[in-house]
This record gives sequence, C-alpha cells and structure tokens, in this order.
Amino acid sequence: MMDLLLQYFPDITAQQRLQFERLGVLYPEWNERINLISRKDMENLYERHILHSLGIAKVVSFKPGTRIVDVGTGGGFPLVPLAILFPACTFHGIDGIGKKITAVKGVVEGLGITNCTAEQVRSTDHKLRYDVIVSRAVTTLPEFIRDTRHLVTKGQGRMYYLKGGELADEILPVRNPVKVHELKKFFSGEFFATKKVVEVGM
Repeated sequence: MMDLLLQYFPDITAQQRLQFERLGVLYPEWNERINLISRKDMENLYERHILHSLGIAKVVSFKPGTRIVDVGTGGGFPLVPLAILFPACTFHGIDGIGKKITAVKGVVEGLGITNCTAEQVRSTDHKLRYDVIVSRAVTTLPEFIRDTRHLVTKGQGRMYYLKGGELADEILPVRNPVKVHELKKFFSGEFFATKKVVEVGM
C-alpha cells in the first residue's frame, strides 16, 4: 500500500513515511471502535482516503505557517494526511459528530504529530479565522461556501474542495472565482477518473 503513496510522493521524509505507514495500523483499530469508513472500503484506505486527500497537495503547496481548517473532517480526511505532508503548517479539523472527533484525536495522538488538532463544532458555529479551508464533499458547493466563508478573511482566503462527478450545474450559481483540477491528471486508476479538487477564491 505504501508503494502506491511513494509512487506519487517519492520525496517524503523517513519520518513522514513512518507516519503514513502507521495510518494503516491506526485506522483499522479505530474503525473497529467507531465506524469511520465502511469495513469493505478499509482495504482501499491508501487509495480512496489517504491518496485522495493528498490530491490537494498536487494542486497547491502550502507555505510554512499557513493555517488550514478541514470542515466536516469526519474520520480525519483530508486533515490528517495533509498535516503529515505539511508539518510546518497548522491544521484544525471540525465536525459536528463527537465520536468522529474522538477518533481523529486518537489517530493524531497515535502518530505523535503536533501540528494538528480537532474539535466537535459545526462550521456555522465556529468563530476562528484561517488562511485556507479544505474539505471532502460535505454538501453542494454553493451551500458549502455559504456555510464556511466566515472562516477566512474575505478576499484573502482559499478553499480546496474534493468532489466527484459532474460539477457544471453546481458551479454555475457560484460568484467566487472557481478553478477545477482533474485528479486523473495526477493519479492513475478508475477511482480518480471523475475526482476533482475545486479551488475557490474566498
């Protein structure tokens, strides 16, 4: 499984490699306690969850000191893989479901990473400001922008939204500048054929 990751991210450090390997142990353990990913999908953890999360890193390289919030982080995707890949940035995951945040905190602690935190709170109730919003398809794009735009300074923030399928109708009502990056340009395999990173200027 790690071979798949190294194929696309060959320059990761020995420390990052160990942390990504550790994910393959920690997630099945936590999944037994709290259903984060369907058990059937656990065998595809590296492709469909870790590598998919890192698709954001194929379209942007976050500068050191960047503050990033993952809205609706669920089991910690894209939060945790990105936090491993960008150790000089700070990451905060938020989700309305407490048991998922408990699992994310457990994974972060198990990895020993210090640049990543998680909190049970809905995006509409969260008051802090960040430089960047990331997320993996929580709702339609217009609704997501409406519910999260207060999390960044207007005109200065960016959003990277992992989405699949046909997006033309969703993007149509969006007034913000939008750029769609096809993940099939970066990753091979059927899973990535329709997957995209939607970049939105906030």
